[in-house]
Amino acid sequence: MLRAEIARLLGPTEAEPTPPPAEVTRGRVAESLLPFVPYETEAGVVLRRLVRHGPAHQVGRAGTSKALPDSHLLSLLALDPALSGQDLGRALFFDSETTGLGGAGSVAFLLGLGSFESDGSFVLEQLLLEEPGQELALLHRLRELVDGASILVSYNGKSFDWPLLQGRYVMNRLPLLPLRPHLDLLHVARRVHKRRLSRTNLRAIEEEVLGFDRGEDDIAGADIPARYGHYLRTGDAEAILPVVHHNAWDVASMAALVGVYGEPLSALAGLDLLGVAETLGRAKDVERALDAVSHVLEAEAAWQAAPLTDALEVRARLHKARGDRARALVDFEAIVADVDDERVRLELCKLYEHHAKDYGKALALLAEGTGESDEAIVRRRERLERRARGGKSRA
Repeated sequence: MLRAEIARLLGPTEAEPTPPPAEVTRGRVAESLLPFVPYETEAGVVLRRLVRHGPAHQVGRAGTSKALPDSHLLSLLALDPALSGQDLGRALFFDSETTGLGGAGSVAFLLGLGSFESDGSFVLEQLLLEEPGQELALLHRLRELVDGASILVSYNGKSFDWPLLQGRYVMNRLPLLPLRPHLDLLHVARRVHKRRLSRTNLRAIEEEVLGFDRGEDDIAGADIPARYGHYLRTGDAEAILPVVHHNAWDVASMAALVGVYGEPLSALAGLDLLGVAETLGRAKDVERALDAVSHVLEAEAAWQAAPLTDALEVRARLHKARGDRARALVDFEAIVADVDDERVRLELCKLYEHHAKDYGKALALLAEGTGESDEAIVRRRERLERRARGGKSRA
């Protein structure tokens, strides 16, 4: 039942036809349900599983095809210029399952590694340590794949997986892996979905963004180290199999998310699209950010998910960043008429003072409250009153 449910959720896949050699029939893998075969490297043998997802493969609503987006847009959302211009067709997606939460004693016992083939298929390669002595072979194979990659893609890999893996090379007295531009999708997800989602772990993003539900059979991350310890002691494949599929889901979901975040104007809407606009503004691509806001404002149906005032505020701040203070003033005035927000009153107060030279309106907003410190309010009031007395106000 478990295997059937896993197959249903993963969707149709094409397993790599790699029959086990005759000499390994005495091993633990040959006697288990694990879909791995021994793989020979220059550093020894490690267990490997290959699965090929065809170009039409979907993770929920999103595909994993090589019809990949512009890496420049992804670089803007990641706020990392090093990603721009990289060949996403040579990206290496990676995720690790480990014996602990970090530190010198933690070992990556299972690696999920994804890459694209020329026909658009997404190939998942998983490496499993049947015993700790196979770690050198796992590290050797990982180096081969990183050497051939143009870019790394992970979910929280910058903070966890990559430092842990580099630490294993140090512990084994091996040269470190070469550096590559690294797209960590967790940081993109936090920026894009911050208005809508309180949780941005990968499973939450799968459910809320991709429309994909792993079901109750997915194993909790906290239970994974104990499962592997049990497997090492007993060879119980049923204990480790859910971990294998958990890892496979992680990698396939990353490929789907790259497509979603690379085409946000068509794949996202409402609050998420406002997150895209704000991030593009931070990346100094104001024109593209304004285009994203326009998509929200033009879609009246989106206003329930993304309140009109939210979109107007994002647009107003983008106009201000571009130096278009007249349009920024119009948007801020519309917001102040609709909501009670000290931050917005402060922005409008500044525009009345420095752009419109309407000191009377600025003083009126200051009296309503702008959220500044008492000292700052006194200085601003004295300056506005002095300018108003000088006859510079139209009020």
